[in-house]
Amino acid sequence: MLAVAIWSVGIILATVFFLLLCSYPPLWPLLGLYQIWARWIDRSPEHGGRTSQWFRSLKFWKYFADYYPASCVFSLGLQEADLPADRPYVFGYHPHGEGALATFATEATGFSAAFPGIKPHLLTLTSNFSIPFYRDIILAMGICSVSKKSCSNILRAGPGSAITIVVGGAAESLSAHPGTADLTLRRRLGFIKLAIRHGADLVPVFSFGENDIYEQMPNERGTTVYKLQEKFKAVFGFTLPLFHGRGLLNYNLGLMPYRRQIVAVVGRPIHVSQTENPSLEEVMAVQKLYIEELERIWNTYKDVFAKARTRELSIIA
Repeated sequence: MLAVAIWSVGIILATVFFLLLCSYPPLWPLLGLYQIWARWIDRSPEHGGRTSQWFRSLKFWKYFADYYPASCVFSLGLQEADLPADRPYVFGYHPHGEGALATFATEATGFSAAFPGIKPHLLTLTSNFSIPFYRDIILAMGICSVSKKSCSNILRAGPGSAITIVVGGAAESLSAHPGTADLTLRRRLGFIKLAIRHGADLVPVFSFGENDIYEQMPNERGTTVYKLQEKFKAVFGFTLPLFHGRGLLNYNLGLMPYRRQIVAVVGRPIHVSQTENPSLEEVMAVQKLYIEELERIWNTYKDVFAKARTRELSIIA
């Protein structure tokens, strides 16, 4: 619980620590140099990061994953896919949630042991790398910017290079309600084009339980709440879901996620032929295969990991 609580306020802790250091004048020259380096010199967020396997393997992340618990199919004794390290990969993660961090940004679920030779890079908003010290933490976890330039630089590194994109992004989090699996995917074609241009196999990942760890205020499309959230996203680039979980000392109300099982299933890779400028028909053909694989994952495991579902998998946008 403490590991999840610390990570949940990681940005706040990093900011407060930086401000505390700023209150000590003798440190100003060093802090100024750090800011110059971070903002104008260091290009790690868009050039593959600087992953620390030691940091990714810290016991802290195991505690983080065990809270839910978060796991992956290969850590449960099952292996869906064989991913040889002789090609690059683009993992598409669904739905938006905490399991992506546990599986692709740490070794808590045993990714490197299951897929030796593959170097995963979970992608996040570029703005996260403007936060002092926090940027260095996520870089050590192998997290990089989700910009097009960053994606291309990583995939150009060749065989074994991999990026993980939370395809639904901010919009999908607004549809996250317990017992549901509503995905924002149909119009998200950029990651497919990226995979085709770099000859990277596409790997769908569906994470069961992601939508169950928080309760969100009713915000169906067309309601005032939904419209306000959409306007907020348009202005700031991220959403403001009205949600609640549990507290540190109670199980009814707070900002901590509920302790509910998260299981990520890494699907079978979809091989693509490398094309510099893929046509819309090529992209749509690959998307069809991608959606079919997602649906196969859902239908195979829904009665095991989604017993409390209130409806079936749905692609809403």
